[in-house]
Amino acid sequence: MGEIVRTNDVAAISAVEGLLAAAGIPCFVADRDMSVIDGLINAIQMRVMVADERELEARELLGESDLARWLR
Repeated sequence: MGEIVRTNDVAAISAVEGLLAAAGIPCFVADRDMSVIDGLINAIQMRVMVADERELEARELLGESDLARWLR
């Protein structure tokens, strides 16, 4: 799996998940629960992961949207 986004911005994570879901690209948000435990120090951030074979497609989709600034 490839990491395409890393942040603790819940709104950004939600927007990325929604965009990927609308395009039919399955994703997984890693460390969602750990980032809540960590609080606001950003030591552990949530990561949006997609399958390797869909990573380029997901990056292009986010690159064409208002979410491009969140790409890693």
